[in-house]
Amino acid sequence: MGFWKKAILDTLIFIAIAGFFPSMFHVSSLWMAFVAAVVVGLLNRFVKPIIVLLSLPITALTFGLFYVVINAFMLELASWALKPDFAFSSFGATLVTAIIISVVNMIVSDHFIE
Repeated sequence: MGFWKKAILDTLIFIAIAGFFPSMFHVSSLWMAFVAAVVVGLLNRFVKPIIVLLSLPITALTFGLFYVVINAFMLELASWALKPDFAFSSFGATLVTAIIISVVNMIVSDHFIE
């Protein structure tokens, strides 16, 4: 999936999660959700490979489950950069959001987008 398609999909996911779980996740506007999706995409492209490489032993020990924590950390970095317009209530909320984003991206990528 291309960068812009993924950014638009992540924007929609951010808006949906903020609507369904307003006490754990806040996005101030549709524009801010798009900016956050672009920031997360850039972090995933440039920072995430370094963190994945550094955390390879623990990722192997947890059979890949630590990768979800890395995804949540990328969301937390974006939240830190875009506060107060894009914020999570806790790291647990960030983990839940990372899991939802991963599952939705997997479903959409496999079934709907070539």
